[in-house]
Amino acid sequence: MSERFADIILPLPLANSYTYKIPEELSESVKLGMRVVVPFGSKKIYTGIVRYVHAVAPQVSSVKEIIALLDNAPILRRPQLPFWEWIANYYMAFIGDVYTAAVPAGLKLESETSITLNNDFEAESPFSEKELKIYNALNDNKPHSIKELTRITGFKTILPTVKNLMDKGAVSLSEELRAAYKPKKLTCVRLADGIASDEQLQAVFDSLHRSKKQLSLLMAYLEMSHHLAKSGQCEVAKKELLEQSGISPAVFDALVEKKIFHPYTKEISRLDSSQTVQQPLATLNSFQKTAYRSLLSQLKEKNVVLLHGVTSSGKTEIYTHLIAETLKLGRQVLYLVPEIALTTQLTQRLEKVFGNKLGVYHSKFSDNERVEIWNNLLNDKGYEVILGVRSSVFLPFRDLGLVIVDEEHESSYKQYDPAPRYHARNAAIVLANMHGAKTVLGSATPAIESYQNALSGKYGLVELTQRHEEIELPKIMTVDLKESYRKKRITGHFTDELVEKIKLALTNKEQVILFQNRRGYAPYIECKQCAYVPRCPHCDVSLTYHKHFDMLTCHYCGYTTKVPANCPSCHTPSLQTKGFGTEQIEEEIKALFPEAKAARLDLDTVRTKKGFEKIIRDFESHAIDILIGTQMVTKGLDFGDVSLVGILNAGNLLFYPDFRAHERAFQLMAQVSGRAGRKSKQGLVVLQTPETDHPVIRQVIAHDYKGMFATQMRERHDFRYPPYFRLINIVIRHKDPGTNNHAAALIADELKKLLGSRVLGPNNPPVGRIQNWYIKHILLKIENAASPDAVKDIIRNIVNGIQSDGRFKSLQVNYDVDPM
Repeated sequence: MSERFADIILPLPLANSYTYKIPEELSESVKLGMRVVVPFGSKKIYTGIVRYVHAVAPQVSSVKEIIALLDNAPILRRPQLPFWEWIANYYMAFIGDVYTAAVPAGLKLESETSITLNNDFEAESPFSEKELKIYNALNDNKPHSIKELTRITGFKTILPTVKNLMDKGAVSLSEELRAAYKPKKLTCVRLADGIASDEQLQAVFDSLHRSKKQLSLLMAYLEMSHHLAKSGQCEVAKKELLEQSGISPAVFDALVEKKIFHPYTKEISRLDSSQTVQQPLATLNSFQKTAYRSLLSQLKEKNVVLLHGVTSSGKTEIYTHLIAETLKLGRQVLYLVPEIALTTQLTQRLEKVFGNKLGVYHSKFSDNERVEIWNNLLNDKGYEVILGVRSSVFLPFRDLGLVIVDEEHESSYKQYDPAPRYHARNAAIVLANMHGAKTVLGSATPAIESYQNALSGKYGLVELTQRHEEIELPKIMTVDLKESYRKKRITGHFTDELVEKIKLALTNKEQVILFQNRRGYAPYIECKQCAYVPRCPHCDVSLTYHKHFDMLTCHYCGYTTKVPANCPSCHTPSLQTKGFGTEQIEEEIKALFPEAKAARLDLDTVRTKKGFEKIIRDFESHAIDILIGTQMVTKGLDFGDVSLVGILNAGNLLFYPDFRAHERAFQLMAQVSGRAGRKSKQGLVVLQTPETDHPVIRQVIAHDYKGMFATQMRERHDFRYPPYFRLINIVIRHKDPGTNNHAAALIADELKKLLGSRVLGPNNPPVGRIQNWYIKHILLKIENAASPDAVKDIIRNIVNGIQSDGRFKSLQVNYDVDPM
């Protein structure tokens, strides 16, 4: 038989796959999309994905062999590999980075470096004290990881010493493969095989007449298992049996020893498998019916349709009808949301209609849970609708028929770091096309590019201008912060007008949302005497003050330090907070309204999956009266009793150095305003701002999306921004600022020779150093008519040429295509 080879994608930042020889015994078994274990370099072992199988030997002196095949069937489905390749090509990422992002870590065997003694070693020179301690730690003849040796020896750094021992031949490195995914096991119990008839069971009762606790445990088991009912017996978990009976494990063990109980283990799901009572689809009102019929009609002609519906117009109900139609055809649905916070409410609503056909997928799930969802989809175990965040586009769908991208304008759909820096909305449209599926984009404030695509006819467009039950859009009231401060009509960060409206809402047993797009207690602290501001030692940013922990924290690298008692510069006790975040607002609210129950919804309070769910559940059940949040509270949450929304400083949103600043400010304010008055009556929004006459503020007050769109389109045309031009941002990083500046200048000069005025920079970003890496940006503005692939080839060739120079071997260059 002729030799066969496989091109393997490795979970590393590598542009190409690597060719390995297929062992003869695996020649017929290895197929595209399967996992294999392969060696890479001199010591490492990785789990790779088979990209191609062929008979063309590579032009190298020796080809390494595949070590093992991990699957009986591929773990990828059509068209996942072509989708990965599109992501890598369009977003200028390595295919290895796409593999790392796409596949749960639990499906990759990990290679862990271990140190072992060489039994044949004979010392020719004496050991240092540090070498001797590490050598002695290995005397048990077991392999130890670097982490274990660090713990045993107490040394902070042992790698140089380990290398010395390796050079002397005293120790060697080995690679041990371990599977990251572990199935969840449950210990259950049943009666032993010899106890089947009533007579045999009676004999057991008789034998236990003096062992009252053992008899009680047996009776508890018989009751829980419905054994005496003789029909429909239930499985009984050991843990549940002991908890319900209140009897100790020692009594259980005694019944096992007497061969009365027989324990056994079974593999169980980590996912919630509780049955939900399904309800029929909600009836659409006349406006929703019109929009729904228009959607169905346009989806026959267009692959993508934009549903532009005002807040609380009932877009979710329309989505559920579209999902039901798709499921009737035997096809699957992907429902994307921008934030994990949204999945809690949506899961409850969708489960009522679709029951256990619904699966949820997001990063707050453990890796083992994500592997289970992947395997359930791969093996067709029930999921027909997936509700998830951006990473859900990588799941192994059998046959997608519909993709819904809710709140499609959200920047959360964009992956920033690490690569691939893809946009889930755009990637989902491509994925849907590969499946022959349709895509519905939904938003009350669509992205300007999406709305332009709809107006130009590239996408279909359906507009829903009426709120559900014809509730009016909220009334927006502006309060001039400058005047309030001048007239001393402000308490803390609350104008008298906002305080009065909060009192009224609480008196009426209504709920309040307060929006401040900055977490922590204060953005920074400053010395009144010398203006010293504590800064992060690793990043070019001031440290944010978190009063709850009494710590200063960098929100870029995570560095934390205690708040100094005195100014480190002038040594006076005159440090004071500047600005305010959600933590300070919560403190002020509790002082102003001590009887009200207040809580925060921000990154600091919702570190876990259950953290999100608890806050939202408490707010829905009125356990919380006032919810204070960052932009998490703006994203499609539906609370029926919120009558008031306070935007505490709208001016902060308007002046960020970004061409999308005004679009984003409008979207954030319009979305958070839409949380008010959703079910019973018109809501009120109090918008505190020093810029009451700013055009964006006027557009928000008038709910004038089209006016904002027209203004932004004129500006973007004049200044060559999307949707008239494509953007590629080149991010250049180095630990040495001089080297970074030199490399960035060289890259920019070479690009300008070929691309001219399309190249801007190198420029300093708003934060010029993060984690001790100095950063430069080069921005390219490319005409829509130009070939993006040709431009990307030019960029890659120039950057690769400069990185091949020895002076720049440590230079990091990342590409952000369509930056947000």
